[in-house]
Amino acid sequence: MTQTRTTPAPTTPVFCTIVPPHILGRLAESDDPAWHEPARRTLEHDALHRTRRTGLAAQARAPQEARAAADKPNRTVYDAGHQQNLPGTKVHSESDGPSKDASVNRAHAGLGATFELYLKVYGRKSIDGAGLPLDATVHYGEKYDNAFWDGQRMVFGDGDGRLFKDFTIPVDVIGHELTHGVTQYTANLDYQAQSGALNESISDVFGSLIKQYALNQTADQADWLIGADLLAPGVHGQALRSMKAPGTAYDDPQLGKDPQPATMAGYVQTTDDNGGVHLNSGIPNHAFYIVASALGGKAWERAGQIWYDVLTGGHLAKNAQFADFANLTVQAAQTRYGASGAEHEAVVKAWSQVGVVGK
Repeated sequence: MTQTRTTPAPTTPVFCTIVPPHILGRLAESDDPAWHEPARRTLEHDALHRTRRTGLAAQARAPQEARAAADKPNRTVYDAGHQQNLPGTKVHSESDGPSKDASVNRAHAGLGATFELYLKVYGRKSIDGAGLPLDATVHYGEKYDNAFWDGQRMVFGDGDGRLFKDFTIPVDVIGHELTHGVTQYTANLDYQAQSGALNESISDVFGSLIKQYALNQTADQADWLIGADLLAPGVHGQALRSMKAPGTAYDDPQLGKDPQPATMAGYVQTTDDNGGVHLNSGIPNHAFYIVASALGGKAWERAGQIWYDVLTGGHLAKNAQFADFANLTVQAAQTRYGASGAEHEAVVKAWSQVGVVGK
């Protein structure tokens, strides 16, 4: 049993990106400068930021900041002007009308879609649960092939145009990154090995649910892809990851073949990417997909509720392993829906199917 714990606010938010290092690393090895230059710049940038330790995002806010309207989003969008200075120039506030810049409008809408799911479905007021204002910066860097959460804000690159399009396009990418903020304020999972893969998977789960909620899709209508519409025309692939079928999202001469495992039989032992956090996240991703598909209907209602209960319940240790998380989802399903319910059965079967056996 995972030890019961409180979840104090973290002191070192994790720098989390949507495009994993193994994709960028392959591109960086290309002989063609058109492929390798953007990838190398992106990798160098991301490596620098991963070694940086930032203060708690909440501490960056003035304590007296008004949050009376915590049931409404407070969004601000900045423009980096293709530089790497954050936050950039303020270009859009909550009360402003639509911008002439499509990236600004998409960022504003994606922040709102994320806020709406967490508030209306789970009663959570912004990512910290207390109405934290949501900031985003667009047009970051020169042909920057990534988007990230740095503990304080969402940051979007424009992509290189050959492999990746503007990172504000997929709403699930925005939801994914902001969910790293939710994890930061709740379970604060260590960003390494299995706990890091759970951190990534939780972001994929809720990123997908945010997209499904915005589109009012049922589980069988959803594509279960992370980053669909992000890959440029001509790339052989659908998205960055597939929760329905990990390992099938892309197979491209430049990107390579999607290496995500769907079960523990394919678990990747590596020292790269903090112990393969973007690879092995495919296993809990697939477990969630199986649960949601078995239950049917709208995935955020029952499957998502179980995962949310575990994330915010105070029992998930920072260094939790897959089996710890599996056990807690089984318990959460039983607590909320009963031991004889379809929810409990679906969760037990899903973790067994992906090869994760509880303690």
